Amino acid sequence: MTASKRAATLQDTPVAVSVVEAQEIERAEIQDLLDLQTLVPSLVVRQGQTSGNTTFYIRGFGNGQNAIGLEPSVGVFIDGVYRSRSAAAISDLPNLTRVEVLRGPQSTLFGKNASVGVISLVTRKPQFEFGGHVESSFGNYGLHRFEAYVTSPVTNTLAVALGGNVNRRDGYVEDLGTGEKYNERNRWGIRGDILWQPSSDVVFRLIADYDKIDENCCIITNLVEGPTGASIRALGGRFVPEDPFSYQVAYDIVPSNRIENYGISLQGDIDLGFGTLTSISAYRGNDVDSGFDPDATSLKLFSTNTSQSQIKTFTQEIRLQSNGTGKLVDWTIGGFYFDERLKSGNDLFYGADYRPYLGALLGNPTQVAAFEAFAGVPTGTFAAPGQGISERSRQDNTAWSIFGNIDLNITGRLTASIGISHTEDRKDVMVNALSTDALAAVNLDQLGYTATLRTLLAQRGVNLQNPASVGPFVAGAPAIYAQIQQQALATALGAANPFNALRALQFFPPFLNFPNSVEDGRSRDNSTDFTVRLAYKLTDQLNVYASYATGFKASSWNLSRQSRPPTAILVSGNPVVDPVSRQVLRPTPSSPIATAGLYSINLAPGTRLASPEDVEVYELGVKGTFDRFAFTLTVFNQTLKNFQTTVFTQNGFVFANAAKQSTFGVEVDFRWSPLEGLFLSGGATFLDPVYDSFPNFGPGIDISGQQPQGVAETQFMLGSSYNFSIGRLDAFVRADWQHIGNSPFLDDPKEAATLATGGYTREQNLVNMSVGIKTASSISVSLWARNLLDDQYIAFASPALAQAGTINGAPNQPRTFGVTLHKSF
Repeated sequence: MTASKRAATLQDTPVAVSVVEAQEIERAEIQDLLDLQTLVPSLVVRQGQTSGNTTFYIRGFGNGQNAIGLEPSVGVFIDGVYRSRSAAAISDLPNLTRVEVLRGPQSTLFGKNASVGVISLVTRKPQFEFGGHVESSFGNYGLHRFEAYVTSPVTNTLAVALGGNVNRRDGYVEDLGTGEKYNERNRWGIRGDILWQPSSDVVFRLIADYDKIDENCCIITNLVEGPTGASIRALGGRFVPEDPFSYQVAYDIVPSNRIENYGISLQGDIDLGFGTLTSISAYRGNDVDSGFDPDATSLKLFSTNTSQSQIKTFTQEIRLQSNGTGKLVDWTIGGFYFDERLKSGNDLFYGADYRPYLGALLGNPTQVAAFEAFAGVPTGTFAAPGQGISERSRQDNTAWSIFGNIDLNITGRLTASIGISHTEDRKDVMVNALSTDALAAVNLDQLGYTATLRTLLAQRGVNLQNPASVGPFVAGAPAIYAQIQQQALATALGAANPFNALRALQFFPPFLNFPNSVEDGRSRDNSTDFTVRLAYKLTDQLNVYASYATGFKASSWNLSRQSRPPTAILVSGNPVVDPVSRQVLRPTPSSPIATAGLYSINLAPGTRLASPEDVEVYELGVKGTFDRFAFTLTVFNQTLKNFQTTVFTQNGFVFANAAKQSTFGVEVDFRWSPLEGLFLSGGATFLDPVYDSFPNFGPGIDISGQQPQGVAETQFMLGSSYNFSIGRLDAFVRADWQHIGNSPFLDDPKEAATLATGGYTREQNLVNMSVGIKTASSISVSLWARNLLDDQYIAFASPALAQAGTINGAPNQPRTFGVTLHKSF
């Protein structure tokens, strides 16, 4: 394995790492990283509302879901090349040699966003002998998958390989509204690989790949029906209430995911005698076009909800490391450069049913029209079809790091390691959003004042709309009118404003684009991180180590409609002007935004970005390798400062930092072969996670002391495999079980309490099984099943858009099974 970027055995690597080999991946029918979690302790993978919204968690923590600007804390590398977003890493796995999962911060060697851990995939190199395989699988839900791989020498110094795959499966979710099937599979990819070895000291490897995903995915369904459910039904709308495992929905918009990944990389390794120089250059592209039904009902509350992103990434790593191991000093030095250009967009517009829906929420179908009449605008102005918000954003991100690691082999058994890295990260961001939501642009403070003033004057026999009536009153009783003004102002700014019910319906208020004259849209972050480790061989079979490591992730910008100026430069408050005297009774509060003339009605403060994330981990480990048994025991204490997360509001995700989160944990995994041909493996993770300090989760919401959402306290994995012979046939049978304990769905206490009424669980108990035979001519047949016992759990949950009190979520994938035919040559 190469967890420390130096070839070493698992036993001799003093790092908390799990390694899954190619044969185990093939026999377990692992097709993508979503499946991989069933074989790796402490790894959890969750898919969100789209295929690209997939998040990797190690030791309970990870991020990057639901926001293109929120970079993941778990770094994914394929053949040493960094994949900066999960959408660029979820395709079907290529021809793998192994997968390494490193737990804990890896910033000193991996350069970019590895503050929680790293998933490293290593593929098979081209061979100087002709060979390859073809494979085909068939299964339930119409699965048909085909894969082919061939490798061959061209000359005695040049070898090539070419592989491709097609993966298709029908959906298992029925749409009662459109008649479509969702959560399907429709993926294909191709990969070319050239290995040139002009001498024993020089090796170059060129890889080019392209893959595409075009799927109707992924569904969200109703978990808890809120009070808005009656309004939806009253308008003829349909949804499947509180029955997620019926795998039925009722949409008017077909969810879609189109993802294209492509790239090329060149790795060169030159043996200089004293050390090996390695260079890895890569260019990658990731294009995503997705859409889904945001209200998850058959009503046309929204006509369009689409997201697009284009990411172009160039990375360069140069590394020089000493040859061999076990010398007095083993060392590695290097540098990493990252240059990424990101463009994204989102369009969310109201549909034909949205205006009637507002009337139903207000309890009066004519209420919206009555408000338009009072506001003096034409009928049909508010909540009209096609209104909404359109966002466009751009982010240019450059980062570089230099790193070094020294292993001091003090004695034949004692090694001290010191690693250091320094990272500089620069982001230049632009976000423009155009809101055409007429209702959201209305100053309800002003209208509430005017309505209250009209009522108070009418009580005195004065008609505000008649200048001949109001003028003499104001002139004749200025003190009384001043009292009326203050009374009307207090009402307008308080709970008695007659239009307060409309505030929650102002979904898309005007947006302040940036950069602007106050905000430069730039972040400049840097960090120096360390790893210090002592490793001691108690015996030839037993090693112990202790380490301290820090990690870093730079600022993440909110590239959506929920990106708002911080309170330091914006104080909210709409102006209120007396319509008679034209006196400004309440000016816009002073702030840099207001001074610059950038304030607009209903502009509220918030966050533009999540501040840099810092991690530190103390770790003790024991590793043992014996004739038939190997184990690893790790005890750690992990602290995340400014953990980056997202918080869902009524119309999108805002960014937040948990000031401090800590986890004390114990991990154990083992491999045991009690009998010839019988192999047992397993692992367990015990966590005690807590938000030590999170006082700013939301307005007036402090969740300090609370267990973080999605972080289970227990996780178990147990696998078994038995290899045997039947005559001239080689055979195997294997099974694995993964348990992930229950954990909170939501951090918001009120939302969590609402969801608790449904009795749902996040607890997973997945059983997978396969059995196969292989002939002497390398033809193999295997039968397999994933989620054999059809376990049911909810993968994630979130408040519903424009449906206060309703919680939606996603059920897990049901049982799948099939047969795979494989021929090697």
